[in-house]
Amino acid sequence: MGTALQPARGTPGEPGAPHLRLGRVGEHFAARHLESLGLVILSKNWRCREGELDLVATDGTTLVVCEVKTRSVPGFGDPAEAVTEAKSARIRRVAGQWLRSFHVGWCRIRFDVIAVSMPPGSPARLRHIPGAF
Repeated sequence: MGTALQPARGTPGEPGAPHLRLGRVGEHFAARHLESLGLVILSKNWRCREGELDLVATDGTTLVVCEVKTRSVPGFGDPAEAVTEAKSARIRRVAGQWLRSFHVGWCRIRFDVIAVSMPPGSPARLRHIPGAF
């Protein structure tokens, strides 16, 4: 599902490299999108030794682990294509660490990808792929 967004492209003087700022803006849009679907964000940018989870949310019955990929130029392909088999396997392992860290027992888990395209001079576009891997 594609959604047009009007980005605030980052604040002048905001710390971090431009690609990191772009990623944070994309993650902000993704979190807002999930919240608009009624999900509650439990964690943002949760890190452990094995990696990072961009967003962890719930609808009350399912834990949704969401990988957010943001691109500003189309030359690198669709943002969702960056979620490789190896990346999805790492996200699954890190999700296991998240569950252990928060003492969460068995629960239904869904792994989503949100692809955000933010070409300069154009509105941002968001594509949510539930159950992507």
